[in-house]
Amino acid sequence: LGVNDRAQLAAAEAAMQRRLRRAAMLGGATLIDPETVTFSYDTRLGQDVTVEPHVFFGPGVNVADGATIRAFSHLEGVSVAEGATLGPFARLRPETEIGARARIGNFVEIKAARVEPGAKVNHLSYIGDARVGADANIGAGTITCNYDGIAKHRTEIGAGAFIGSNSSLVAPVSIGDG
Repeated sequence: LGVNDRAQLAAAEAAMQRRLRRAAMLGGATLIDPETVTFSYDTRLGQDVTVEPHVFFGPGVNVADGATIRAFSHLEGVSVAEGATLGPFARLRPETEIGARARIGNFVEIKAARVEPGAKVNHLSYIGDARVGADANIGAGTITCNYDGIAKHRTEIGAGAFIGSNSSLVAPVSIGDG
């Protein structure tokens, strides 16, 4: 195709999205409503990944086998390990790593953070510049306050920790295991 105006650019993008969706499904991913999923040129999906409707994959996304990406989620610059579940309505920003069997729920935003295996951030939370230890549980409405107006700071949450609902963790802070 030639691209000489925005209408032709949109037609070229539509053709590319059809190719990317077909390749994902032939590669072993299930797209519940393929026409509503948007891929980047470099999106990588493992075997038996399920992608629900209206998911957007930006550049630099790798999703391992058996993961589920629920509806209306937006991922960019993210690594998702085997068996993790994201969304619905999850927003994962660059430099984010989601561990095996981790659960990221609805209306959760994560940026530059590592959520270790089995950890849960189930709903209405912001986790930025942080590490959430294995099997930790982050209560609804929890935020990591990572910016003091001058610099960003990290929050460390240990394995098996339980953070109650509506907690504001003002970085730099460390919460131990258990």
